Amino acid sequence: MQYNISQLLRCPVGEVRHYRVEGDVTDVDDDPQPIPVQGTVVLTRTNQGVLVRVEAALHSTEECARCLAVIRYPLQLTFEEVFYPTIDPLTGIPLPPPPEPEAFLIDHNHILDLSEAIREYAVMARPLQPLCRLDCAGLCPQCGANRNLMPCACAEPPPDPRWSALWQLGALE
Repeated sequence: MQYNISQLLRCPVGEVRHYRVEGDVTDVDDDPQPIPVQGTVVLTRTNQGVLVRVEAALHSTEECARCLAVIRYPLQLTFEEVFYPTIDPLTGIPLPPPPEPEAFLIDHNHILDLSEAIREYAVMARPLQPLCRLDCAGLCPQCGANRNLMPCACAEPPPDPRWSALWQLGALE
């Protein structure tokens, strides 16, 4: 997911290039295996650098937040970021750093690498509590049985007495 944009950096503002995004990204989830990414990227020359518009799809692997089953779910990424050059393409002179300390940079060989941007957006797109299904019953807190596979014979624990006023009002069901 690296693009040599030395010629684009020499073009006037507004020049556009279209590319396919195909490659692997790592460290999106706890699995060390690389995750394939596919999509499109549009690179537009700006007065500060290159505006990158990405639409990409990938699959991530997680554990269900209730029953701990391993699930695989799709992630759709759509984002725009400005990548800043570190070297002037016409003179070869180093450029001052961008105003944002965490900005994405184009390296000294004019290579724009999308890997880190896609990884960061994929991490942000992951659900906070992934579920294998919406009605997942989870694990029994007493015996650890997966309630999706078989009913548990454990007795329900008594309700917390601190909630008794709400139980009496019928607010908790």
